[in-house]
Amino acid sequence: MSMYLMNDRFVKNDEVSISIEDRGYYFGDGVYEVIRVYGGIMFTAEEHIGRMYESAEKIRMTLPYGPEEMLSKLTRLIEENGIREGHVYIQATRGSAPRVHQFPGEDTIPVITAYTKSYPDVPAAPEPAKLKSVDDVRWLRCDIKSLNLLANVMAKQEAYEADCFEALLHRDGTVTEGSSSNMFGVKDGVIYTHPVSNFILNGITRRVIMQCCEELGQQVKEEPMSLEDVYSMDEFFMSSTTNGILPVSEIDGRTIGEGTPGPVTQRLMAAFEAKLPEPAPTR
Repeated sequence: MSMYLMNDRFVKNDEVSISIEDRGYYFGDGVYEVIRVYGGIMFTAEEHIGRMYESAEKIRMTLPYGPEEMLSKLTRLIEENGIREGHVYIQATRGSAPRVHQFPGEDTIPVITAYTKSYPDVPAAPEPAKLKSVDDVRWLRCDIKSLNLLANVMAKQEAYEADCFEALLHRDGTVTEGSSSNMFGVKDGVIYTHPVSNFILNGITRRVIMQCCEELGQQVKEEPMSLEDVYSMDEFFMSSTTNGILPVSEIDGRTIGEGTPGPVTQRLMAAFEAKLPEPAPTR
């Protein structure tokens, strides 16, 4: 039976108990992170946890223990559940209190929960993705990785119903990101992606990609792309914690380039893979 992190305790799933008055349930009042596990080791764990504490600070929520203790607890959780390939999900809500919109008193303690998910030992090579453009109707603080994901859910569902893997979000024709990913276009050997701002979440995988580009001498322009720009790209790819770098073959029924991973995308995929951790020894 899998173990879960519940505040500062490790418990079995039938011991997890969340109050009906938890503000995450009422308001989505909380933040979260997903950290990929390769070979039993969390990838970019410090960056993910650092962003989680930044998100918590932005919503004026003080977590009950610090980043180092959080990482230690997640490492133990992965070991307890024997996760080799998979991810760990961690979230924190403002806590349990009577339902009023304003913050509860200082005696309300945030609730932290975490669990793991295992992936197949040898995942199949991903097929290039198809995208569907969807209006970006989210709030204006997309830089906070909050639990308020209804607009993302609706966008993903619209893409799913169009037989597409992901929604390509845009504000009045200006592409921002995906419902759970960052977006990159390639034109004449140059990578284009939306600049870091309140309109996007600065993905951890996105940050690794930018580091790879710097090391490879790959030119990147952090400039907004229009939908018309996107349709004429030579290559296109998306990034996320769970998928890494995923090539895109089609957007709104239009084939991008040759419909296969282009040379810039392939080069970045190889550079990204080289950064993955060596598997931890098995017990």
